[in-house]
Amino acid sequence: MDDVGVVSIGTYIPEKVMTSAELAEASGIPQSIIESKMGIYEKPLPGEEDHTVEMGVRAARVALDRASISAEEIDLIICIGEEHKEYPLWTAGIKMQHDLGAVNAWAFDTALRCGTAIMAIKLAKDMMIADPSIRTVLLGGGYRNVDFIDYSNPRTRFMYNLGAGGGAMVLKKGHRKNRVLATHMITDGSFSEDIVVTTGGTKNPVTKETLEQGLYQLDVMDPEGMKERLDQKSMANFIVCVEKALEKSGLTKGDIDYIAMLHMKRSAHHYVLGELGLSEEQSIYLDHYGHIGQIDQILSMELALEEGKIKSGDIVVLVSAGIGYAWGANVIQWGDA
Repeated sequence: MDDVGVVSIGTYIPEKVMTSAELAEASGIPQSIIESKMGIYEKPLPGEEDHTVEMGVRAARVALDRASISAEEIDLIICIGEEHKEYPLWTAGIKMQHDLGAVNAWAFDTALRCGTAIMAIKLAKDMMIADPSIRTVLLGGGYRNVDFIDYSNPRTRFMYNLGAGGGAMVLKKGHRKNRVLATHMITDGSFSEDIVVTTGGTKNPVTKETLEQGLYQLDVMDPEGMKERLDQKSMANFIVCVEKALEKSGLTKGDIDYIAMLHMKRSAHHYVLGELGLSEEQSIYLDHYGHIGQIDQILSMELALEEGKIKSGDIVVLVSAGIGYAWGANVIQWGDA
């Protein structure tokens, strides 16, 4: 009964979009570069009612409907949404519990930036194995860190792909389909203060002056230094996480049938595929979605299932990276064991 399987997934994507032409106008970067190198044709932006928890709730309702599971059956809700949400100093998971009517569940928030979903899948599995009372877990949350992007700041250029959306996943103990196998995580705190919102914390509280200066937005303290250090580690850590997660699962790179990756520049996406010996058909490049943080892997899986890229028996790898920096990978054996 230690098997934990994915019962269903769901996403919510806002209707509002920013096109590559609009991003080019806002940033001063040629549209051809945005499309060919940055890999963005368009990306979703939050509408007036597309709040962080609300988008997670909408995605969760999709996942529950697909699974034919009532909210009353949920034992635990782990909120995987971003810290940037409806209110500061607020437990978002409890709001999700209330809005969904999950009266028999308890809830908490967890965060590892864009690695949150990968980490939460491991967390949910480990908690279900350790606690007999936890049998059905909902992961859900939203993302709209695009609110913190200043397109006139070239230091944050690599984050111009940020978008908005929500994602959810239902996991169940004893579910022998879509089994969650192993996970491997790496964190490196030497990057922890490279990318921050400089105003709003205890070090630099919000003032009228800091708001007027736009210091409430994401910034990179030492872009050249960070890039040099990150180039030495990031892609290598992607591959290590995948290899270690596969090894823990009793598998190798040759067993991968599909890989769900976060959105990154085209060259990096192709590099990871090449290092793993995979073709472009074994993944989906999210050039019409951009980077929706920790929702990317759930979205990639949903699109792949719709397109028939994931079939019963396939080995599916989810891989992520989050500022801080954190890297992680899950292995899922889709369909029947």
